[in-house]
Amino acid sequence: MNDITWEEPFCGEGNSCFRLGTDPHGNAYIAVAGAEGSPLTDTREALRTLILDIKAGKADHLL
Repeated sequence: MNDITWEEPFCGEGNSCFRLGTDPHGNAYIAVAGAEGSPLTDTREALRTLILDIKAGKADHLL
């Protein structure tokens, strides 16, 4: 997993920080900041869909 390019952490209140990353092979990663060695992995298309759905309000019920 050395070829992952991580974005800066997205942090809420307290220690709830998440990082998004991608690699040159078309994979996308989500990890808790500081635990990048154990990320959730899927395709970039899946990450794109997740982000667009969140922006569209499909996860608002979790707030």
